[in-house]
Amino acid sequence: MNVAIIIAGGVGCRMGHDIPKQFITVEDKPVLVYTLENFQNHSMIDAIEVVCIDGWQQDVEGYVEKYNITKLKWIVTGGATAQESIRNGVEHLKGKVVEEDTIVIHDGIRPLVDIEVLTDVIETCHRCGNGVTSLPYNEQIFVIDDEVSTTRYIPRETLRRVSTPQAYKYNKLAWAYDKAFREEIGIYGSSYANTMMVELGERLYFAKGSDKNIKLTTPDDLEIFKGYLKGKKT
Repeated sequence: MNVAIIIAGGVGCRMGHDIPKQFITVEDKPVLVYTLENFQNHSMIDAIEVVCIDGWQQDVEGYVEKYNITKLKWIVTGGATAQESIRNGVEHLKGKVVEEDTIVIHDGIRPLVDIEVLTDVIETCHRCGNGVTSLPYNEQIFVIDDEVSTTRYIPRETLRRVSTPQAYKYNKLAWAYDKAFREEIGIYGSSYANTMMVELGERLYFAKGSDKNIKLTTPDDLEIFKGYLKGKKT
């Protein structure tokens, strides 16, 4: 079974709205619903769990009927950080999935994930044990020496940009979050499932990515998303 955990636990202060950014309405539909529809419509996804910011659970429940999100089976309350939210989602699946099931983690504010990207991350996980969406890095990266200057750079050929969706076998994911929170490894700052896995000594396997798979963080990102939707209609 392939189960998606959609992370919708953030507040989104940088967006400048008075509601969490995953619930902002774009063309009469919440951002989160666009994300959910990608998973609802994918033949390889069997069930969906949403990890939701507290106070918005009823809104998510309403999406099931209004937008026909029939694969949405569970709604879990998020934590104070992304890692706490993912852990809550992983722990809630205990007894509901088996060890070899594939768990796909995805940001609720990435509403433009392609079918091909989602397919490849699942297939990579089936083949290799995990799969992380990735793209080449096309900009030059320099290492800060004293915050105003540098003498070092990282060859971009050695870099990959990694985002969500990410897929892991449930037994490995449950083991990792238990160990990470017990030993305080890879759970602080901007840590996510992928960085935590590497800090725990795991090897990650790259899957296909897409430049279209943007994360809606700022008002500019929201305008890009709106532009894409308008482009689909023309």
